Amino acid sequence: MNKHMRSFLNTAGALALSFSVVTGPALAFEPDKPVEFVIMAGQGGGADKMARLIQSIIEKENLASRPLIPVNKPGGSGAEALTYMNSVSDPDHTVMVTLNSFFTTPLRQPGLGVDIMKFAPVGRMAEDTFLLWVHKDEGIKTFEEFVTAAKDRGRGWVMGGTGKAAEDEIITDYLNNNYDLQIKYVPYKGGGEVAKQLAGRQITSSVNNPSEALGFYQSGDLIPLVAFTAERLPLFPEVPTLKEVGGDFVYTMQRAVVGPPGMSKEALAYYTELFKKAYDTADWQTYKTKQSLMGSFMAGDDLSKYWSEQLVRHEAILKASGAIK
Repeated sequence: MNKHMRSFLNTAGALALSFSVVTGPALAFEPDKPVEFVIMAGQGGGADKMARLIQSIIEKENLASRPLIPVNKPGGSGAEALTYMNSVSDPDHTVMVTLNSFFTTPLRQPGLGVDIMKFAPVGRMAEDTFLLWVHKDEGIKTFEEFVTAAKDRGRGWVMGGTGKAAEDEIITDYLNNNYDLQIKYVPYKGGGEVAKQLAGRQITSSVNNPSEALGFYQSGDLIPLVAFTAERLPLFPEVPTLKEVGGDFVYTMQRAVVGPPGMSKEALAYYTELFKKAYDTADWQTYKTKQSLMGSFMAGDDLSKYWSEQLVRHEAILKASGAIK
């Protein structure tokens, strides 16, 4: 082979290699720095506990090459977290754990300019449940006794809850409107603080999630009276549902992970796979059972559809309560 032919073949080979590198399949996304794990509630509540457990599961199982760093942003019933996520500088390295304030706060505060349907539907890890709690020293054992006592005290009966016009106040409004009550609602930044306030008798009742009140229930300080679920919860088999005592109201809260608007498709696929792996672990499944969490994993278009349905429902609830017009 003469030197001209050899030079030609070498050049052609180099060009072919260069072409294959340029046009080959793109590398899948993987974070190259720590991922900010925003929590749209305060420390000690259900969302906070969920986020920190998932963080520990991902670390324990070595599911990610970079750590998730929990950051609480509880201000404004989730408004602080939503506005932060809406304009975050690095959407591929930021995810958020949500509550139902994901739906209610943008409806109540349209000036935020937040459209949740533009958020990336990473994955719903569960639906959380609600129970009505009172302190043992109230001497109240049944829902009927609660209604009688709350009616007698009027505005002197105080319900503590997480956020303004969000999940806990929605349930409080239902009780006031359907049982001729005048319960005063006092918002806090997280469910953990609400449980502490009830245990210290600074408030009269709460509608905490099981995970938020469980410690005080186990110590005997708090008494669950009724569950706002379709069926009795296995963890509280002696507690009737509201339907069993004559009501007609079922309410749950999404425990979902979302990405900001602008998250790339590759990053969305990565985080969906990551959180599905975390969902499938024995640790998460055990936690779901022990904390009376319901629902299966949901992501992508199915999760977006779920959000759309929840927006319609919450808009109707907020209009009925007078929170929005």
